[in-house]
Amino acid sequence: MPASSTGPRGLPRHADIDARAALNQYRRNVLLADALSASAAAVLAIMLRFDGEAHGFWTWIPVVLPVIWIGIAGLDRVYERRFLGAGTEEFQRVLRSGVVLFAAIAMTSYFSHTNVSRSVVIFAVPVTVLGALAARKVLRVRLHHARAAGIGLERTIVLGDAEGAVELVHLLRSTSYRGMVPVGICLAASPVTPSDVDGVPVMGGPEDVLAAVEATGAHVVAVVSHPDLWGHPLRELAWALEDMDVELVVSPGIVEVAGPRLSIRPLAGLSLLHLEQPTATGGDLLLKAAFDRLLGTAVLLVLSPLLIVIAVAVRTTSPGPALFRQTRVGVGGREFSIYKFRSMVTDAEARLRELSEQDEGNGVLFKMRADPRITPIGAFLRRYSLDELPQLINVAKGDMSLVGPRPPLPREVAGYSSDAVRRLRVRPGMTGLWQVSGRSDLSWEQSLLLDLRYVDNWSMTLDLSILWRTVRAVVRGEGAY
Repeated sequence: MPASSTGPRGLPRHADIDARAALNQYRRNVLLADALSASAAAVLAIMLRFDGEAHGFWTWIPVVLPVIWIGIAGLDRVYERRFLGAGTEEFQRVLRSGVVLFAAIAMTSYFSHTNVSRSVVIFAVPVTVLGALAARKVLRVRLHHARAAGIGLERTIVLGDAEGAVELVHLLRSTSYRGMVPVGICLAASPVTPSDVDGVPVMGGPEDVLAAVEATGAHVVAVVSHPDLWGHPLRELAWALEDMDVELVVSPGIVEVAGPRLSIRPLAGLSLLHLEQPTATGGDLLLKAAFDRLLGTAVLLVLSPLLIVIAVAVRTTSPGPALFRQTRVGVGGREFSIYKFRSMVTDAEARLRELSEQDEGNGVLFKMRADPRITPIGAFLRRYSLDELPQLINVAKGDMSLVGPRPPLPREVAGYSSDAVRRLRVRPGMTGLWQVSGRSDLSWEQSLLLDLRYVDNWSMTLDLSILWRTVRAVVRGEGAY
């Protein structure tokens, strides 16, 4: 390994040396957190059930439950490196392990005719799962902050053609929290071979991959868009990297597709990559609709005093109604009336034409950071997205979801391309991927890409993740004006 003290773009040389040590430490912390969560949950459940005077078998529950919980989670591969520190798979497996734990206790009690206290189980299992999820969230934030500071990053060699290499370099840099940093590129044969790609040095061609790994001390080789490297050559590369304790990751060439939709199907000695169709009907969609309506109605009732206060404030601080109604397009192209608190003067639409030259939006949506049509109370409401709260009425009625693409105007839909029309395959949402990824600061193309990614890959876990990220984005007032 070279003796230089810095890597690409001034990254500290130590940034990658402890990459696996950082992830191993994360795993140890997760194991400890799981054990403490299960033990604490058992102690609390027993104290509530027996008033702190448990005897015999029950005194061992705080010791036995952590062992069972970690064992079940381990069998579901919760602690494997590939699931740790990034993505939703880790959280999904924790939830699934919680269901298995509950079922295992119930079945053991039934078949062994053991009189297990239902109150202890009903309290201890959810608290164990929630504690494990909360601990992972805290540990993951710490890990991501360390990676953002250049600590614990895995040095990565990118192998592929120029276009694919550039795209992957940009992706790795924009998602540094995943722990991979490009340190070298091996390009496929091309008429002109540059010395670097966006600051990352080109270290030869496919035949130079192993030398590049040695020179940079890389932990990962990422193969992308390389038509000549497949089958036996790819297998040979995997064998060589295995001897060097270096991981190999391969892009399947299918972009914007989430992992749950990809699976391997063996066929006559071949491994075929199967792409599941996006979920557009069936039980999952019914579950999402029920979740939206129930939670939307509950939140609407809880926030009703706040909604009344805001409505009075809007009505008394500027002329006009408290609510603003506008026609939007929903699932399948059906139109509906969306509700918002009025944040502009009543003649805002009439004044839009005179302000068109000052548009700071994304080419489709009109946006101005200092829009003169916005009322003083409206600016505050927009800053924290309080003007959107009446859309809970739309959610309760079934016109919208809590999470989904932004509800477009009819004139926007009239100009949609065939790709953009796919946004109408699911109900529009109060929040979505584009809102938690930049909101008004995104271009139309970026917003559309995020909406289509959601349409093709949505899941209940993704919805919960977006709802959580929305709360953070709203509190910080990011990208809203």
